[in-house]
Amino acid sequence: MAEADAKPLTYIPETILKKRKRNDELAIMRRKQLELGKYGMKKSKKQVDVGDIKRPEQLVKEFRDKELDLIRMKQRAKGPKSALPKPSSKLLFIIRIQGKSEMHAKTRKILYNLRLRKIFTGVFVKATEGVLEMLRKVEPYVTYGYPNLKSVRDLIYKRGYARVDKKPVPLTDNSVIEQALGKYGIICVEDIVHQVLDVGPHFKEVISFMGPLMLSKPAGDSPGNKKPYKEGGDAGNREDKINDLISKMN
Repeated sequence: MAEADAKPLTYIPETILKKRKRNDELAIMRRKQLELGKYGMKKSKKQVDVGDIKRPEQLVKEFRDKELDLIRMKQRAKGPKSALPKPSSKLLFIIRIQGKSEMHAKTRKILYNLRLRKIFTGVFVKATEGVLEMLRKVEPYVTYGYPNLKSVRDLIYKRGYARVDKKPVPLTDNSVIEQALGKYGIICVEDIVHQVLDVGPHFKEVISFMGPLMLSKPAGDSPGNKKPYKEGGDAGNREDKINDLISKMN
C-alpha cells in the first residue's frame, strides 16, 4: 500500500542540473575571494583600492614637482665647464640615494644612462668630463667619491656579479670570468679588482661584464638629504669620505 501511494520523482533535465552545479561552484569561489580580500591577501592587477586613486590636487603637485626638478637641473647644467670639480682620482664610485617621486623624465634618463635604476645601487665609472657633467645635473639624487683599494676589493668580492644568459651569477667561479674576459688577460676576481682600481685599458669591458652593485640600506638615517654633502646634506661629491659610506652599505 505504501508503495502504491509513493509519488514519482520530478524529472529535472540534465542541463539544469549542470547549471545549478556550476552556479554553486561559482558562489563558493566568489565567497573565498571575498574572504581573502577581507583579510588583506594580495590583490590582482585589476583590483584597485580607493586609496590608490590620486586626487586632482595630488596630480597637480606631482606635475609641478617634476617641472621644478627639470628647471633646477637646467640651472645646474648652465654652469661653466671650468666650474666642474677637478677629480683627484680616475675612478669614481656613484651611489643613488633618492627615489623617483619628484623626478622628471630627463633626470631619470641620465640616472639610467649611469646604470642607476634603483635606489641604493652603486657603479664604478671613469672620472671623465662627460660623467662629471651628468653628475652635476642629477646631483640631488646621487652621492659619489673616490674609492680606495679596500672599498673596491670589498665591493667586488661581496657584491660583484656577472650576467650570464641574462641571469646574475656571483663572481665566485673564476672559470666564468676567464671565459668572458680571458682574451683581455683577466682570469680571476683579483684581476677585476686591479683593472677597476687602476681604470685599466679594459675597464669598460670589465664594467660591462659586471652588473650594478646592490647595496644595503645603512643603519640609522638613510642618506637621502638632497643638500650637498659639503653643506651638511648627503648628495654630491664626498671625495675620500665615500669610503665611510661604502663600509656602512656593503
